[in-house]
Amino acid sequence: MSEKRKQTPWGPAAATGLGSMPGTDAREAAKTVTGSLETPGHLPYLPELPARGPGADMLGRTAGMLAELYVHLEPSGWRISDRPGRDTRRARAWLGEDLDAIEEFTQEMAGVGGGGGEGGGACLKVSAVGPWTLAAGLERRNGEAMLGDPGACRDLAASLAEGLREHLAGLRRRVPGATLVLQLDEPSLTAVLQGSVRTASGYRAHPAVDRAVVEGTLREVFAVHDGPVVVHSCAPGVPVALLRRAGADGISLDAALLTERDDEVIGEAVEGGVTLFAGVVPSTESEGGALSDPAGSVGGVRSLWRRLGLSPGLLAESVVVTPTCGLAGASPAYARRALAHCVQAARSLADNPQ
Repeated sequence: MSEKRKQTPWGPAAATGLGSMPGTDAREAAKTVTGSLETPGHLPYLPELPARGPGADMLGRTAGMLAELYVHLEPSGWRISDRPGRDTRRARAWLGEDLDAIEEFTQEMAGVGGGGGEGGGACLKVSAVGPWTLAAGLERRNGEAMLGDPGACRDLAASLAEGLREHLAGLRRRVPGATLVLQLDEPSLTAVLQGSVRTASGYRAHPAVDRAVVEGTLREVFAVHDGPVVVHSCAPGVPVALLRRAGADGISLDAALLTERDDEVIGEAVEGGVTLFAGVVPSTESEGGALSDPAGSVGGVRSLWRRLGLSPGLLAESVVVTPTCGLAGASPAYARRALAHCVQAARSLADNPQ
């Protein structure tokens, strides 16, 4: 295979996390993330703290970013509202607290992260739920998922795009000079494509959405950001080829779920310059997270590289090491160890790519 690499704002042998962190203290989470990933080349990120409750969860946090669409919480989940109420205000307040914290701990951002791209400057990753997981998770006023109404899906994607545009502009003001990396979380994307998202009754499923429609919507949302876009899913069957065609610069997945059947699409994506964000570090202690062997953690990535026939010298440039999923279910102490382990495992890819 012939390889070509895109310029990236992170460096070779990079590590990052996937968004969520344990606890309820935004300052402590921001301190942990920026401290663990402070070495130039790694990718610090804006933490999410779902333990704080509704509005700090993945769906509620992103719903609070929507432009001219509002939500409220029902027993069945988040539902579209006519006007901003208490739940929307709370989601926005939690996000504001997170932004204040990351701004405080990135005052010296020129020395944090970065080092991989043309400018070699700092970078910061921010995440939001992607349009299809949002459509599968948000309810219309009748209690059914927005996914069941193509017009509602289009309106939701447009609202998300405008909300993300405003969110990114605000971050640029708070952390001037940093290159922002946008991560879109799409754990429901495979289910949307397969037609396995259940209706409110649970007796049937919403029809599969046409792949061209899914791809086009993703492309439109990606276009709001002029920097790198990464799509994350820790579900099985991530549609790597579709995401690559839509323009994703990075694809983040649980590497343990890959099989040899995935080799061709992974190889084509890497050949095309897509960075593989490889989830290899257990996200909780219960997953067997002894964290004693950084080189062993990326052994499967090395094996994948050999099967693909790619140059070992490009391994550290083409892979970013991450936990398998968010760290919200871990203890604060384990979350710190897991991020440190990601850094050590990434370094081992550069030191010993074979």
